[in-house]
Amino acid sequence: MKYGTLKNYIGGEWVASTSSELLDVHNPATDEVIARVPLSTPDEVNRAVAAAKEAFQEWRETPAVVRARYMFRLKALMEEHFEDLARTVTTEHGKILDEARGEVRRAIENVEVAAGIPSLMMGYNAEDVAAGIDEECVLQPVGVFCCIAPFNFPAMVPFWFMPYAIACGNTYIVKPSEVCPISQNRIFELLDEAEFPPGVINLVNGAKGVVDALLAHPDVAGVSFVGSTPVGKYIYATAAANGKRAQCQAGAKNALVVMPDAALDSTVAAILTSAFGTAGQRCLAGALVLAVGDIYEPLKARLVEAAARIKVGDGLDESVQMGPVVSRRALERVLGYIEKGLQEGAALLLDGRQVQVAGNPNGYFIGPTIFDRVRPEMTIAQDEIFGPVLGIIPVADFDEALAIIEAIPYGNAASLFTSSGKWAREFKYRVRCGNIGINIGIAAPIATFPFAGMKQSFFGDLHGQGRDAIQFFTDRKVVITRWF
Repeated sequence: MKYGTLKNYIGGEWVASTSSELLDVHNPATDEVIARVPLSTPDEVNRAVAAAKEAFQEWRETPAVVRARYMFRLKALMEEHFEDLARTVTTEHGKILDEARGEVRRAIENVEVAAGIPSLMMGYNAEDVAAGIDEECVLQPVGVFCCIAPFNFPAMVPFWFMPYAIACGNTYIVKPSEVCPISQNRIFELLDEAEFPPGVINLVNGAKGVVDALLAHPDVAGVSFVGSTPVGKYIYATAAANGKRAQCQAGAKNALVVMPDAALDSTVAAILTSAFGTAGQRCLAGALVLAVGDIYEPLKARLVEAAARIKVGDGLDESVQMGPVVSRRALERVLGYIEKGLQEGAALLLDGRQVQVAGNPNGYFIGPTIFDRVRPEMTIAQDEIFGPVLGIIPVADFDEALAIIEAIPYGNAASLFTSSGKWAREFKYRVRCGNIGINIGIAAPIATFPFAGMKQSFFGDLHGQGRDAIQFFTDRKVVITRWF
């Protein structure tokens, strides 16, 4: 499917960009160019911000129950076009259809939660805080917000933020990933069909130039970001310097600790899904297996045997279990890390570089890759590879496993596989990571809970989704009243 040159959505209208800079968008399974995305100009950013600012006052005065009805309308449209949205995600990103369907479902779930805004946005009060004096706290919208979205979940990630922002009465601008911009384009067609008032929601395509223009604009109140740690640091620092709120969810290096008493069959299945789902391109992907004691040898053998059977190919083929990585640049980066692992002395038990996909010679394919004898100081044990590469580290005991996790600069997620409630409690109590799994390979919070993160995996105070999102997109106003 071809999508042509993408447009911006500003003030309720589709607008062709005047930029002369265009990037090709590729289908990663075929290397075919399926769209062209403009790198929009600062003037186009200014127009989007102006449209959002102009729409803000009337939208914030719209009763919350009425704003919620737009959420119900959007949910119905997304359900109606569910399969088309999933196929769009697979076509531009490469993940298999089942994974794309899960992504679209998670986006819809955030719309469902935001539809509860009449109760979620309620304040609180107290009578007689002093003689004849009452006090109340109300939550009010702030203004114009924006999202700087990643490529790996092009449909879902903006929905960690946007539904909550607009349900709270703010107006919004989405800057999709320039690598995978098509899914948001399709979703904005549905947003347009839902007939949100002009300017409430806007889309501006682009890259760093658009990001910098949004961060510098005095009428943008805050920014939500998901992506790498270096970029997250930059956006957080720049936003703060310009007096903006920021929530920046960043990189990861997630460890999966397997105790000797773990249920091996279910553990292996969970690890494979965690490490190789979406070709390892998610911030919750398991990257390191810390095998405790005697579980090491049988676990290693089972993982290699099972991973070798994973079918790699075009994600639109329902029989495929793992798709390509997102771009040729991503493929080259992953191949570089495999070489680095070999140079540092890790043992390559399963070499994904050998995979061949019949009929797709130009796709960005790499198969599941497993390293053994990984040491914690190795580059492949410290860096976020963001590809289907899993490292195995044998450890003597539970405390050694926790020490390795503590030394990793990231704190996005960690999981423990065990039959012991004692070890499970110790793990969730002591590990400094935001998302903890107990016998769960992908510790992904549902929409009513925040998508957490610690250390170098998050910059800010309030995360995406759930109550954190409501707090991020509102100000608290305290009113103290006495009548004579």
